[in-house]
Amino acid sequence: MLTLCGFAASNYYNKVKFALLEKGVPFEEELAWVGKTDPAASPIGKVPYIRTPQGPVCESAVIMEYIEQQYPQNPLMPADAFAAAKVRELVTFLELHLELVARNLYPEAFFGGKISDSTKEKTGAQLEKNIAAFAGLAKFSPYVAGDTLTLADCAAVVHLPLVSGATKLIYGRDFLADLPVRDYLKRMGERATLQQVNADRKANMELMLSRMKAK
Repeated sequence: MLTLCGFAASNYYNKVKFALLEKGVPFEEELAWVGKTDPAASPIGKVPYIRTPQGPVCESAVIMEYIEQQYPQNPLMPADAFAAAKVRELVTFLELHLELVARNLYPEAFFGGKISDSTKEKTGAQLEKNIAAFAGLAKFSPYVAGDTLTLADCAAVVHLPLVSGATKLIYGRDFLADLPVRDYLKRMGERATLQQVNADRKANMELMLSRMKAK
């Protein structure tokens, strides 16, 4: 039995969880907060990681590749090499050029902290540039990569809401408003798998915030 380790408030944890649910892979969940992880399974303390019969695997991108190869049913990657490359391209843009950049805003947007005006200015300019580039790659027809659900959607459904929310809270406008993201997320939210992921995320977020206040 595969075990997914981490916490459900994590977007990267939920990327993997959504993929497992969509593929119909049986799995268990093990709660592991940042700083409370198994060092043998996650050497630098990140989540998520998985436990497999062969041993642990960490890093969400690597985990997704493992899941696709180990459990080929309900594939989330195209068989065609070029189409698969375009899916990986979208995932890279979503994670490296959108979510990772927007993460600079999270301390103030979501956790009651404060970030400098220079950070806001630099991050805003970078996001606008990167979102314009992403817009040239994303299809939303109806899925991010085209007419089939892929790993790009597993990334999009967990990262795009954070980018949208953070920019609205920091800059007073949604940087993704010119893309059909809202309609896309509404459609995706009708899937029972994503409803389960989001319900678990909300419950775990409350637990995480209570833990932070208790420290």
